[in-house]
Amino acid sequence: MPVVFVDRGWRFHFYSNEGDPREPIHVHVAKRGIGDAKLWLYPEVTLADNHGLDARALRWIIEQVSLRRPEITSAWHEHFGTRDER
Repeated sequence: MPVVFVDRGWRFHFYSNEGDPREPIHVHVAKRGIGDAKLWLYPEVTLADNHGLDARALRWIIEQVSLRRPEITSAWHEHFGTRDER
């Protein structure tokens, strides 16, 4: 499980097996004992799944993913050996 970054105890990551065919670019965000979420990165950062996170946590997570979307996208392409074809 490649971890892109950790901030305030939140792990921003994706899985090496993201489906076949692979799902579009997204990131999983989790904090032990709190919950987790999955967010699509394009065309806009949007929530795909939420398990146990309140509105305040989700707002912060969406803000962080929006700010660091280029970094997450780059890590995705580097890990999967793909290129940006949005």
